[in-house]
Amino acid sequence: MFERLAGGSLGSPEDDFVVVEWTAEVGTHWIAPLHVHHADDEASWYVLEGTLGFRHGEEEIEAPAGSAVLVRRETPHTYWNAGGVPARYLLILTPNIARLLEEIHEPGADIPAIFARYDSEILR
Repeated sequence: MFERLAGGSLGSPEDDFVVVEWTAEVGTHWIAPLHVHHADDEASWYVLEGTLGFRHGEEEIEAPAGSAVLVRRETPHTYWNAGGVPARYLLILTPNIARLLEEIHEPGADIPAIFARYDSEILR
């Protein structure tokens, strides 16, 4: 299967994993609230351009282009654009987390309830 990924996704929640390409604009702070997934590793982020900042457990790190970050289950985390240019990145997701992300982006979504349904929780 070949698909052009630029700005889109490869795979679906019915596959073993999903790859999406996203861009975080300059000034985008807290792309996601601080949260934890109890059953799934969140994702592997691979930074294509720019710099992403991460809170990973108690640690804060910056990941410039060419860096990859993996957040394992039970690790509180969030991330943001930590640079002065848009950050373009790939996310490799489990099907469970891909479904969670699809649902929270629906208009009127009850985000805390969706997180709970996917054995995850928002921490602040």
